[in-house]
Amino acid sequence: MNTRIIRYTTHAEHSDENARLIAAVFAALADAKPDGVHYAAFRLDDGVSFMHIVTSDGDSNPLNDVPAFKEFQADIMNRVVAPPVTVTTTVVGNYELLTR
Repeated sequence: MNTRIIRYTTHAEHSDENARLIAAVFAALADAKPDGVHYAAFRLDDGVSFMHIVTSDGDSNPLNDVPAFKEFQADIMNRVVAPPVTVTTTVVGNYELLTR
């Protein structure tokens, strides 16, 4: 299992657009129901920072095959203050967050 946490801050004028693009990704995932991926995205209380937690069963990321995810990523560097920071993690404990 491959688990990554991605965190970034958007420019204030792009935060709602970013949230809309994320919502579109989750709508597409609800339709496609890809196997092998567990994904959650959070908007932090400052309104402009976001955190994503992605767990995939294999080495590849099934999100990369979702057109809405490609759209979300396409212009991200113009929406963010600095490049997103990604860390690979090892799950130490989990209660229902990373399961369907």
